[in-house]
Amino acid sequence: MLYDIDGVLVTSWQEIEGAAAAVRRIRESGLRRAFLTNTTSRTCDEIAKRLCDTGIDVEPAEIVTAARLTAEFVRGRYPGAAVWVLNHGDIEADLAGLTLDDDHPDVVVIGGAGPEFSHAALSRVVELMLDGVPVVAMHSGLTWATADGLRVDAGAYLPGLEAAGNARIEVVGKPAAPGFRTAAALMRLDPAEVLMIGDDLYSDVLAAQDAGLTGVLVRTGKFRSGVLASADRPPDHVIDSVAALPELLARQGGRANPP
Repeated sequence: MLYDIDGVLVTSWQEIEGAAAAVRRIRESGLRRAFLTNTTSRTCDEIAKRLCDTGIDVEPAEIVTAARLTAEFVRGRYPGAAVWVLNHGDIEADLAGLTLDDDHPDVVVIGGAGPEFSHAALSRVVELMLDGVPVVAMHSGLTWATADGLRVDAGAYLPGLEAAGNARIEVVGKPAAPGFRTAAALMRLDPAEVLMIGDDLYSDVLAAQDAGLTGVLVRTGKFRSGVLASADRPPDHVIDSVAALPELLARQGGRANPP
């Protein structure tokens, strides 16, 4: 079982009705689980604590953030490189092993969008790209859901940066396939044995299906009926909210993956 967090379990860190009970019921059935999120403003420890505060009991080791995935990727692809991280939020704890250097970067890492994504900052990214400095994006999500509505995220900027910088930006987190496959591996499961539950049809659900997982779309968070209606292919399953997930599993014989 692989859960997205924002818009699936919580919105602005308030529990979506029935989420805690559903997650607890599924956990008690013995199914393996992880929580895959593009959240880039909080560390794994902070996310686990916030979820526990809402009544959803999780361990930090079960949280797989885009920052955690990106740190592993950069350490492997660019060992010893100095890294400038353009991101909204202090996530240094999840970037262990990276040499952070805003002034003289060998690699640029783009995280979640926020006030830090100023005209000056984005222009500097383009200048560095034109000088041959590689850029890695933690994810390419277009939006995230808050209690006050949708907010534009880093994915909305990436095509323009690639065009202006005349270079490709490598994406690590959702909707890129490695994020889903790494999360499955952390659960010691093959992708085909995992259900991905998300509120974003493209970044969460269809991307997971492309990576070999089974997709479950919830009608909460970022869900928009018009997006689903205009999609060129359907998700494997659609449910009203994560509260309906135990019923879906029951119809499947209770087997999302082996215990």
